[in-house]
Amino acid sequence: MKYLNYTVALSIITASIFSCSDSNGKADGYGNFEATEITISAENNGKLMSFTIEEGQKLKKGAFVGYIDTIPLSLKREQLVVSKSVIVSKSRGVLSQINVLNAQLKTANINKNRVENLIKDNAGTQKQLDDVTGEIDIIKQRVRSVETQNAPVVNELKNLDVQLKQIEDQIQKSKIINPVNGTVLTKYAEPNEITAFAKPLYKIANLNSMQLRVYVSETQLVNLKIGEAVTVKVDNGDAMKSYKGTIGWIASEAEFTPKIIQTKEERVALVYALKINVINDGSLKIGMPAEMWMQLED
Repeated sequence: MKYLNYTVALSIITASIFSCSDSNGKADGYGNFEATEITISAENNGKLMSFTIEEGQKLKKGAFVGYIDTIPLSLKREQLVVSKSVIVSKSRGVLSQINVLNAQLKTANINKNRVENLIKDNAGTQKQLDDVTGEIDIIKQRVRSVETQNAPVVNELKNLDVQLKQIEDQIQKSKIINPVNGTVLTKYAEPNEITAFAKPLYKIANLNSMQLRVYVSETQLVNLKIGEAVTVKVDNGDAMKSYKGTIGWIASEAEFTPKIIQTKEERVALVYALKINVINDGSLKIGMPAEMWMQLED
């Protein structure tokens, strides 16, 4: 009886050991770490007056890291301001003419009402009313004529306002503001260089969270889903260092296995790519190889 109990216990232990281990001792996926890299480019042309970053430097979102020469833009803005002042003076002269004509029109209407009242009392003549009505028509025509002359002035003022807004926008874009939290990976420019619109200045990536891109077969895919936790392992001397990872993306279409997979047979198979999000403790680097294990470690 004791021997039977011992055999049963040994069988349970053996089954537990094999059930908790991988069937072939190999990882479920192999790949390399990636990060979302952003290339920051110049948004204006000119001399790079200041550019205070270095590769490996950590930058905060909204940090001021340099600026492009804005003197030509400032001079153009002053020129537009002077032009606008001249046109505004012309427009004021036209508006004053309209005000005078409107005052004359108001007086003529008062005279017309007075003549109409006189005619009702048989104290006025139709000729007096016709004269006043004719005067009103003439004044209205003169008002329309002056307003027509003023229309191009108004449009020119609007055009200058648009140009001033464009200059202000270009001046703002001459400031190099870092758009995201991250670490500078590559620096492409130096102070005092002449830069141009869309010319790369530096590349940055948030390395606090890395993505491991791995490839799995269709048979493995059925056991994986977005949000599922997995174990990620990297080389650490003679041992392996483990991280907790979460599947963040799974490809919707199959592709041929990339050449980084070891065997020729595996490279011609169709696989699915997926990305695993891993919190970086500072040891993970872009391009570092790693393994994915579906079996979570305690």
